[in-house]
Amino acid sequence: MSKKRKEEWAFFLNDRGRIAYNALCRRCVHNCKQSFRTVVIVCPHYHSKRSHRPP
Repeated sequence: MSKKRKEEWAFFLNDRGRIAYNALCRRCVHNCKQSFRTVVIVCPHYHSKRSHRPP
């Protein structure tokens, strides 16, 4: 990875220098992925199974 690209992706790089995403974003197909460093996640595409009311 070039120096310029490392600077752009610094918030996403883990201790090995690899790009790492939030656990909820890893398998997501959308391009709104968030860094593993984030604590609060706000994603319009994520719906928790616990948030739905029973029918």
